[in-house]
Amino acid sequence: MKENNDFIEILLKKRKILGADHTQFAGFIGLKEQSLLEKWETGALIPSLSLRDKILRLPYEFPFKNTSSRRKFSFIDLFAGIGGIRLPFQKLGGKCVFSSEWDKFSKLTYASNFGEIPLGDITKINATNIPPHDLLIAGFPCQAFSQAGLRQGFMDTRGTMFFEIQRILSEHQPKAFLLENVKQLRGHDKGKTLKTILKILSGENENLISENVPMSEDARTSLSQKLNYEVDFRVLSSNNFGVPQKRERVYIVGFNRDKIKATNEVPKKIFDDLEKIRGVTRLGDILEKNSNVDDRFTISDRLWTGHQRRKLEHRLKGNGFGYSIFNRDSKYCNTISARYYKDGSEILIDQTDILRNPRKLTPRECARIQGFPEDFVIDAVSDTQSFRQFGNSVSVPVIKAIAEEMIKYLNKHSL
Repeated sequence: MKENNDFIEILLKKRKILGADHTQFAGFIGLKEQSLLEKWETGALIPSLSLRDKILRLPYEFPFKNTSSRRKFSFIDLFAGIGGIRLPFQKLGGKCVFSSEWDKFSKLTYASNFGEIPLGDITKINATNIPPHDLLIAGFPCQAFSQAGLRQGFMDTRGTMFFEIQRILSEHQPKAFLLENVKQLRGHDKGKTLKTILKILSGENENLISENVPMSEDARTSLSQKLNYEVDFRVLSSNNFGVPQKRERVYIVGFNRDKIKATNEVPKKIFDDLEKIRGVTRLGDILEKNSNVDDRFTISDRLWTGHQRRKLEHRLKGNGFGYSIFNRDSKYCNTISARYYKDGSEILIDQTDILRNPRKLTPRECARIQGFPEDFVIDAVSDTQSFRQFGNSVSVPVIKAIAEEMIKYLNKHSL
C-alpha cells in the first residue's frame, strides 16, 4: 500500500513538473484513455510494470528548461522534433510559448530536455489557440521533397505541412520566421515548389495552388489572406559552422514588412554574410576512442561482408553507391539520415587500430556531429530512436549563426 502511495506522489509530481493535464500526460506515456491515468492517481487502479517504470524514469530536472521570468522575445517551435532549432533561440533570450510535435519518441526526448510536452498533430490545432509570438521556427517535414523519399512535393500530405505554417503566420503575423528543409527542396519540380513557397510567404499567392493539393480546410481558407514578408533562402552546409558533417539544408528566413524595417537587402545580406563563414573541422574531435566504444556498435562479419559485396557490385555498374568509411583524421563525414540505425552504411568508422570491423557512430557521437551540447539528454529513448531523431534533426551551430543575425536585426529594426 505504501509503495503505491509513493508511486502516486511521484506520478502527481512529475505530471505537475511537466505542466501537463490528464489528456496530455496520458498521450505522452502511450495511454489511449485519460480515465486510466485518473484512476492511477486516486489508487483505484495500478499501472502495468512497464508503464510504471516509464513514469519512474522520467526526470525531475531538465537541462534546458526555461525558468527565467524575463524574456527578450517569444517564439513557437513547430514540427519541433527533439528541439534542435529551439536551443539557440532560447539561449539568445527567447521564451518558447508553444511547441508541436507528433512523434511520441521525439516528444519524450524533447520533454526530457526542456521539461515541456509538445502538443501533437498541428493540423488539429486551431491557430487561435496558439499564443501570440514574435518568431515562428519550424523544420517542416522533408520526406516529400528528399532524395530518399518519393519526392511528390505538395501532392504528398507531408509536403502540405508548409500550408499549416502559412495558416499560423496568417493568424499571428509574427515579426519573423525561420524554416528549414532538405537541399532537394531547391530543385523539386524544377524549382517550382520552392518558388511557390517563397511567393506565398511574400504575398504573391494568386492562383498558385491547385484545388487538388490536399490540405486542411483552415489552411486553404487562410491562403486568401496574403502574407507580407521580405523573404530569402540559402543552402548552407553544417561543416562550415564547426561540426564535422557535410549536411546541406535549405534555410528560409522572412521578416514582416509591417512590423520590421525590412528591405529587399534583408534577409539577403544575412545569408550573404553567413555564406562567407568557413569553419575547419576534424571528425576525430567528436569521436570516442574505438577501444572505449561498446562492442554493439561494431558491425557484424555478415553485415560487413554484405556492405563490401554491394559496393563492388555498384562499382562494376559504374556508380559510386555503397558504404563510406571515415577515420579520426577525416575532415567531416557524410550526412546522417533517419535510416542510419539500419546498417550505418553512410557513416562507418574505421577500427583497424584495434583490429575490428568498422563501427557505427554512437548516439552521443551523432548528437555531436549535429552540434548538440554534451548535456543534452539522449538516453530517454532507445539507440534506434536516437539514430532516427538525430538523423531527422538540424545542425544546431547553423541555426545558432542564423538566429544571432536574425535577433540582431530584430533588435535594431523593429517598428
